[in-house]
Amino acid sequence: MSEAPVRPAGSVRPARTSPNAVVAVLALAGITVSLMQTLVIPIVPELPKYLNASASNAAWAVTATLLAAAVATPVAGRLGDMFGKRLMLLVSLVLLVSGSVVAALSDSLVPMIIGRSLQGLAAAVVPLGISIMRDELPPERLAGSTALMSASLGVGGALGLPSAAFIADHYDWHVLFWTSAALGVVAFALVLLLVPESRVRSGGHFDAVGAAGLAVGLVSLLLAVSKGADWGWASGTTLGLFALAVVVLLAWGFFELRTAQPLVDLRTTVRRQVLFTNLASIAFGFSMFAMSLVLPQLLQLPTQTGYGLGRSMLTVGLVMAPQGLVMMGFAPVSAAITKARGPKITLMIGAVIVAVGYGLNIVLMSEVWHLVLVSCVIGAGVGFAYGAMPALIMGAVPASETAAANSLNTLMRSIGTSVASAVAGVVLAQLTISLGGATLPSENGFKVVMALGAGAAVLAFVLASFLPGRRPAAQEPAAVVPAEASAEAVH
Repeated sequence: MSEAPVRPAGSVRPARTSPNAVVAVLALAGITVSLMQTLVIPIVPELPKYLNASASNAAWAVTATLLAAAVATPVAGRLGDMFGKRLMLLVSLVLLVSGSVVAALSDSLVPMIIGRSLQGLAAAVVPLGISIMRDELPPERLAGSTALMSASLGVGGALGLPSAAFIADHYDWHVLFWTSAALGVVAFALVLLLVPESRVRSGGHFDAVGAAGLAVGLVSLLLAVSKGADWGWASGTTLGLFALAVVVLLAWGFFELRTAQPLVDLRTTVRRQVLFTNLASIAFGFSMFAMSLVLPQLLQLPTQTGYGLGRSMLTVGLVMAPQGLVMMGFAPVSAAITKARGPKITLMIGAVIVAVGYGLNIVLMSEVWHLVLVSCVIGAGVGFAYGAMPALIMGAVPASETAAANSLNTLMRSIGTSVASAVAGVVLAQLTISLGGATLPSENGFKVVMALGAGAAVLAFVLASFLPGRRPAAQEPAAVVPAEASAEAVH
């Protein structure tokens, strides 16, 4: 018989804090962090002027966030399992606020990159929030709450685009980052007051060597993927980074398998349920981001092309905003199917809906309402899938490894989005038309990218079919490690 759980010292959760309040605060924190990811999109064309830098150098304001998030997500997850998920959630929000303030005060490239890197270090908020839910919520609330938390990624991104476009059009661009800082402060205060510290701790020692190896490997890989088009895919720098990534990640895996307390338990990641969920996550990350690359360009290209709609960035944001609301609206539907049939079926349904959405996009792309419809259909499918993934992961790992496993799954989605950006960039650069002396992506180029998005969704469906069909243990109470025992393990 397991011992009764004991809440760690230092928790400030009021005795009568309701599960609804915990879920709402964690979802708000997730939305706040996802807002940060779309914050600079409306001002990307103007960043060289704002920062007195070249276009290629100014692009590091976006790339730095991607690289920092890739490194921070698995590290923060492991630290959360060891020392407290709420603690690492608060640390992540502090980094978000700090990065926002640095960016808000910047007028040159270096401080902007520093600020955006600090913002990227906050990317683990969503997997940490999902992990806290596993520890704190009653089993019957878990599926719906984790689906809502996963949907917060889409909600923040979708709502952030029109909001950022409006602010950029009517106010000084620094206001974008002051707004991000203010939201981060609110989220921090609410987490501090209403969210409990997790009762589950793994203890142990932090794998600093493993963290360094993973950081070098991931940065090399994502840097080559994200900058390969600029540097040239056959350039020495790009090929060298790919080679470095392969060598370092292989050595890292060899080291992790022989470490008593690894940063990532690779033996857990090769379990069928974890492995195929993570592979499907890469495919879904690709599929979701392909739409984010196509729709804004179709909306903004001049009407003289014959397929562009000649709309403003604000219109782009308003067209894509319903997608996030649809994702959140379908979260309870996803949870209901997961409870009735298991998350495998939910994931497969999501893949089918996304594939149908891209198929519609190939034939419906000549009117604004066409693109609203397509984004909503794809958003519904992504909502199903993102709600099922945490349930699949948590059904296959011990409660003491929840944050690390969810963080790794989030990283897999990020790798998928990075690959989508690179592949779409290559396709759209090869399939072009000339208009008034300018080279623009062709209509066929967009259709090829949409076909690739549909193919990625079909691949996710196939991968999901290999998952076990049983209902996961995520629906049952998580095993709890008493705080005193975990404290002894740390020492």
